[in-house]
Amino acid sequence: MLDAKMPEAWRVLRIQSELVDGIERLISLKGAVTVFGSARFPEDSPEYQQAVRLGELLSSEGIPVITGGGPGLMEACNRGAFPESGSSIGLNIELPFEQYPNAYLDISLHFRYFFVRKFMFVKHAVGFIALPGGYGTMDELFEALTLVQTKKVFRFPIVLVGKRYWAGLVDWLMNTVLERQCIDASDLNLFRLVDTVDEAAEIIIEYIRERNETP
Repeated sequence: MLDAKMPEAWRVLRIQSELVDGIERLISLKGAVTVFGSARFPEDSPEYQQAVRLGELLSSEGIPVITGGGPGLMEACNRGAFPESGSSIGLNIELPFEQYPNAYLDISLHFRYFFVRKFMFVKHAVGFIALPGGYGTMDELFEALTLVQTKKVFRFPIVLVGKRYWAGLVDWLMNTVLERQCIDASDLNLFRLVDTVDEAAEIIIEYIRERNETP
């Protein structure tokens, strides 16, 4: 009976080790922005180029940029941030496809467990930006929205970039989810929808400046 339980016990220790390592490696990180986005956009896509610009805009202000550390828009945002004054951080996850660390990281962490990685995404972030993405991006987006909605974290800006991309989701939230009273009207104010990365960066930078000026 004891032997049958040993794998679970060792899993708890592995989870603990991921938490300890992540906290130790990022302990000095302050005021970071977490950026989500698809791994599937190629380098020659407009979305990739916009993500590079977003990384540049944030990092040039000294703002650390955290992504999932993989390819596509994660790579692009890290690429933009990498040569600038802010830190470029990647929180990679072990997956059977797509995910591998990109080459533009000042700090690269590797996780086996999604929930430990999600904790690290939130722990040091003062803002979230969602670029176009799939299930993973939406999972992380709604995780952030839920944490703010339930007041498990202090409210911070959550910005969706790409009105055409996110319009269907926002329409569903307004005309189905809200109509069926599964959310309140105020919950729709938990995020901002913008069309460009310049607008997203401006919202984040303004929030950080105001936050730093508050006694």
